[in-house]
Amino acid sequence: MFDGIFDAIEDIVEKISKDKDLKETFEKNPAKAIESIIGINLPDDKVNDVVDAIKAKLSLEVVGDAVGDILGGLFKK
Repeated sequence: MFDGIFDAIEDIVEKISKDKDLKETFEKNPAKAIESIIGINLPDDKVNDVVDAIKAKLSLEVVGDAVGDILGGLFKK
């Protein structure tokens, strides 16, 4: 059961990461962005849990990219 949820979160994160307009919508109104992706109007308490998970995942990707850039720069010398 949880694999499906985690897979859905991964899919949503990927879509938000690749679509500039969707990313802007997510930053302004995360619930609206998620509901537009999945096509379901979720109760606030449920969508807030999903929003938190997606924000955490997106933050990790940003940190990972920054660390990769730093480490890549160190080893290119």
